[in-house]
Parts: sequence; C-alpha cells; structure tokens
Amino acid sequence: MSRFFVEPAQIGMDTITIEDAGDLKHMGKVLRLRPGDQVDVSDGNEWEYRAEILSLDREEAVLKILDKQKCAAEPKVQVTLYQGIPRQGKMETIIQKCVELGVRRIVPVFMDRTVVTDKGNFGKKISRWQKVSAEAVKQCRRGIIPEVSEAVNMSRVLEELGDREQPGAYDLVLIPYENEQGTTIKDVLRAAPPDAQIPTEVPQNAPARIAVLIGPEGGFSDAEVEQVIAAGGRSVTLGRTTLRTETAGMAAIAMIMYELEL
Repeated sequence: MSRFFVEPAQIGMDTITIEDAGDLKHMGKVLRLRPGDQVDVSDGNEWEYRAEILSLDREEAVLKILDKQKCAAEPKVQVTLYQGIPRQGKMETIIQKCVELGVRRIVPVFMDRTVVTDKGNFGKKISRWQKVSAEAVKQCRRGIIPEVSEAVNMSRVLEELGDREQPGAYDLVLIPYENEQGTTIKDVLRAAPPDAQIPTEVPQNAPARIAVLIGPEGGFSDAEVEQVIAAGGRSVTLGRTTLRTETAGMAAIAMIMYELEL
C-alpha cells in the first residue's frame, strides 16, 4: 500500500487533500492510481489514515477517510543523533539507514576534527538531507519524517545536552568512544535511572529520550569527550572493533532499539 504525507491542515473531518506536485505526479504517472484505489496517509506526527481516492488530477487529489489509527510503527524511545559531519556522500547513507532504524532527529555537527567547512551553501545540503529522510520514511513505512536540523557547532550541542531541567530534556546522553574499554552501551541502557521520563508503553526504568553523539572520521578530540561527560554524558563502547563514522551511529541506534523496543 502506497504511503503519502500531508500537513494536518490538509486533513478534514471526512476527507484528505493532497496538493504536492511531486506526490500527484507519483500517484498518477508512476503508480497509476485511479479513483477507487486506496492509499495510506500520515500527518507526519502521530496519526495515519487509510483512504480511498475520490478524485485525482494535476492540481489535487481528494481522498475519503476510511480508517484512522495511531501510528504503530514508531519506536517509543526517541533517539536524537548528533553526527560529526563526514566527508563526501556519507551523510546521506547515515541519514537513510538511521531513519530506517528509528532515529527521531539528526543534527549535523561541526566538531574539532571535522574536515568539511561551511562555504555559505550548507543550507542546500540540509534541504537535500531532509529529502533523503523523507524518502527513507516512505520505504520503511514510518509515521513521521525525522527532522534533519540545521548544522551546529559543539558549543551549541553542549548547551542542549546540559539543559536537563527543561521539558523534553534527554534522559540519557551516550558518546560512543574508541578509547572506552569498560562500559558497554548495554551496561548503560540496563542501568537507566528510575526517575527517567518514561511513557507507560516503554519498559520500566527505560529512558524515553536519548542523545547519541558520533564523531567525524578523525573521531572526537579529548576535550570534546571531557566536555560531553561534564554535561552528563556517558562514554560507552560499541564493541571490540573501531567502527567508521558512517557505521557507528547505525550500530548504536540498532543496539538501543534492540534493548528497549524488541
């Protein structure tokens, strides 16, 4: 069943209107959908709909709502990935695979050892990366499109991590670090504090909001690791081997989902 995303304002009491030109072209030219065919529609937040096409042309598609349900495909734990910006096209792979694995938000970060620089056109990269996120969602049938935030530096990241008293603060901050020898990510997840902000659907004592920091190709500087730990982060190992930057985030998210969701 094909899935499309719309803004909540496009959803009425009984009908849904799709106006995006790309979606309309895909519906009519690629999928060859016609009135009477059914599709899945998500509001990009928490609701998903089964709907029947009433009309479809170049300007808009009007769909009749047949069923409305809370999105069942979204992980209960919300993971934000702070990714040291890598070289070349690695970021697109990171976004695609981490979205498939269930990440909620991805923040590109300029770190001490980041080689990539902002030459004034970084906004175009963010727009492209957001499209990669949207395409990955359609493939894996999630109910929301994870946000790819504007690129920030480490000082901004530390501000977010240290703001633990505000609503929506992280319950747990993980920094996978190649020099960590003793503490595994499993150790930390299983020892989550009992006062974490826990939705009732998440297993007891499990953190509801987790931040994961991944360094660029050269890894974290010693100062960055010290600063993250001072802000409440936990240094962990992902295993005996040293992973590439494009692999480490995927591995960490997969481990979190296995431990807390399955």
